[in-house]
Amino acid sequence: AFAGGGANETLDPHLANLFGDVARAKALFDKLADYGPDLSAKPRLAAKWESNKALDRWKVTLREATFHDGKPVTAADVLYSYRRIADPKKAFRSKADLEPIDLEESRAVGKRVVEFRLKRPTAEFPHVMAAFGAYIVPEGPEGSGEDEKRFDEPVGSGPFRFVSFKPGTSTVLKRYEDYWDGAAYLDELEFVGVNEESARINALLGGQVEYAHELAPTTARAHEGKGQIEIVRLKNSAMQAFAMKTDRPPFDDKRVREAFFLIADREELVKGALSGAGEKGNDLFGKGYENYADDLPQREQDLDRARELLKKAGAEDLKVTLDTSDVAAGFTEAAGIFRDQAAKAGVTVKVRQGDPDSYWSDILDSGTLCSYRSGAMPIGTHISQRLLTGSTTNATKWQHKDFDALYREAQSTADDSARADLYARMQRRLHAEGGFLVWGFADWIVGTAKKVGGVAREAPANTLDWARFDKVWLA
Repeated sequence: AFAGGGANETLDPHLANLFGDVARAKALFDKLADYGPDLSAKPRLAAKWESNKALDRWKVTLREATFHDGKPVTAADVLYSYRRIADPKKAFRSKADLEPIDLEESRAVGKRVVEFRLKRPTAEFPHVMAAFGAYIVPEGPEGSGEDEKRFDEPVGSGPFRFVSFKPGTSTVLKRYEDYWDGAAYLDELEFVGVNEESARINALLGGQVEYAHELAPTTARAHEGKGQIEIVRLKNSAMQAFAMKTDRPPFDDKRVREAFFLIADREELVKGALSGAGEKGNDLFGKGYENYADDLPQREQDLDRARELLKKAGAEDLKVTLDTSDVAAGFTEAAGIFRDQAAKAGVTVKVRQGDPDSYWSDILDSGTLCSYRSGAMPIGTHISQRLLTGSTTNATKWQHKDFDALYREAQSTADDSARADLYARMQRRLHAEGGFLVWGFADWIVGTAKKVGGVAREAPANTLDWARFDKVWLA
């Protein structure tokens, strides 16, 4: 049981947006690579990859895999899929991720070998191949309505093949015996759309489903260890933060930003806003992920130092509006807790409730302080999407040319250790004076029947082993 998208649901993997869409796409299709639990890229349809010294050409060799109709997965299918995603007339989710590739110049140099030519040196090109939604589909008619119709009864190369689909209600799939990674243990898999969390847990308790996605912390606490169902907590799945706009008062003064870092009692926020279902953050994205700066000291609440910094900044009687919404679990609770913490440092925080339907677009440019969260992605992707001068989702308005240059240097650095050092430099600066007050990392919670085995516990949402139903069995 997954929350669904109603009558608008599609099996087109390039349109996958909701978690239920992605879980179905993963069952039916494959990507060239996918993210491991630490958000490093792991080979999937790509057996191997290698770059030239300049890091602007990458040769990708495909493994021997077949689509559900028995046809081999080829270099032509890969190029077709990526060009389809990059179509300027379409709004496919992974279009921005594939932007570094020059698809006009990229070509097949053999049945199972693709040479990707890039617009600029990119050391982490494997992350591009692992991008959310970058699935490989069979080569088809470009630019025609027939292309979309193919996904009414899709043919993929994933572990399950298509049987039936009722948008918003049910998707039935059967095991594909010739799957390259070994046939799935399950004979059949059915996804059912259940939007209410209470209905998902009741369906699990009543035996109508064996897997219920996205449960609330309070639900997990009520059922954990009681013997009726299993609760699986996927750690480090969602960054929880407050975003400070660094380009406008009062947060254009880094002393004020540091004061706010020191106002936060992170343990209280995790306990109160996440019902304890998470761990405290250290004002950086990606705890536990590849290239995370875990050597920086954990920041703790220090109200005296916060008051001292505010006084130096001439902001002793500071009044700030904190935008929040019930668009995500824990947002409203965290805002109330932080308001009370700030009052102890002499700061008046006014909490303003936003419209859930427009919240994410509203807070991107307006306001000064807001509730924020982010799902799993590589740290380099987080930086490129949210922390560069030209990033389209730069919620903190962190715009520094020297920081941009460090990122470009990291992207063109072939040596892993040297690149990690550059990421560490960027993170040290963000930890000292950035705009994200990252107070916690929420668990992603799923429930399963007692007879279900093989559900990965080290798999943040959106990574390879999350919703990996070809490796699950019924005891």
